[in-house]
Amino acid sequence: MTATDDLTGTVAARDGDRYLRVLDSGFYRTLVSLQDLISYETAAFWRARRVKCLHLPITTNSISSPMGLGSDSLPVKIELFGVSTYLADSMQFMLEYGCRLSPDGTYYVMPSFRGENPDRTHLSQFFHSEAEIPGGLDDVIALADGYARHLAEAVLDQLGPQIDAAVGGTEHIEAFLDRPTARLTFDEAVAELGADKSYFAFEDGWRTITRTGELELISRLGPGVWLTHFDHLSVPFYQAADASGGKALNADLLLGPGEVIGCGERHVTADQTRAALHRHGVPAEDYDWYVRMKAEFPMLTSGFGMGVERLLMWLLRQDDIRDLQLLERANGQLTTP
Repeated sequence: MTATDDLTGTVAARDGDRYLRVLDSGFYRTLVSLQDLISYETAAFWRARRVKCLHLPITTNSISSPMGLGSDSLPVKIELFGVSTYLADSMQFMLEYGCRLSPDGTYYVMPSFRGENPDRTHLSQFFHSEAEIPGGLDDVIALADGYARHLAEAVLDQLGPQIDAAVGGTEHIEAFLDRPTARLTFDEAVAELGADKSYFAFEDGWRTITRTGELELISRLGPGVWLTHFDHLSVPFYQAADASGGKALNADLLLGPGEVIGCGERHVTADQTRAALHRHGVPAEDYDWYVRMKAEFPMLTSGFGMGVERLLMWLLRQDDIRDLQLLERANGQLTTP
């Protein structure tokens, strides 16, 4: 069998020979083409808007999902030459820092690391396309929506026949491009779906939406849905709150497998940041530099992060994100190569 004989089959078996079977699969040649296109078109999108790429390390002392209310991932702590640090789960804080040097904003595409075991919609190591810009929530929603549409248009234009051969059509991409993205608040989503425990998880004083709830919203209102203004305690401390203090100035783009992009407005001042750290029960020591930055250089910024493999799941109509790794990685496992 040659690499062009099997256009549609992923290599699902996860063992030491997977990397060899990938080389015999046309599906993964399409995946490589998509990875290349996303990297190129991301740079083109931001260059047209004078947003600058930052070259950043993959280690940090200031993880974006610390233990506390609103944290939805586990950090990956390592020891590097006798010093404890973390592998980056996001470099959003560094992009905020970069906005003080690049007035039109900053971005990167780089690996992120999470402490959970992988499953059908989560990876331990994934590629993160993140950006931060001056402005508020509505500004970043419009920009992130434009970015997703830019990539979708480029895929249709440049790789349409390959996508068609790999997944049997491009109607899902065309449908997304043919209509505006729906938008509703979290409270409106509860009214739309009803307070069903399969759709929402109810904690002490705050709520989150389940994957089932995300998929139901996509089914009813999609193919793309912006879900905004979550309960403030359900999101990480760095997301700003509205005037009531009860709702976050945040939004998730739901598409395909569920959340593909998460975005939000940040606190402007040091006092706002300190109050959010306290309210979310996050120890402030590792974020002292972040608070000092906002004290000495206050600035309204907003940003977003897109899971590249989540977008690829939608583009390639796949239901297991682990199949979207060219080289698989999982916490606690040795893999080849």
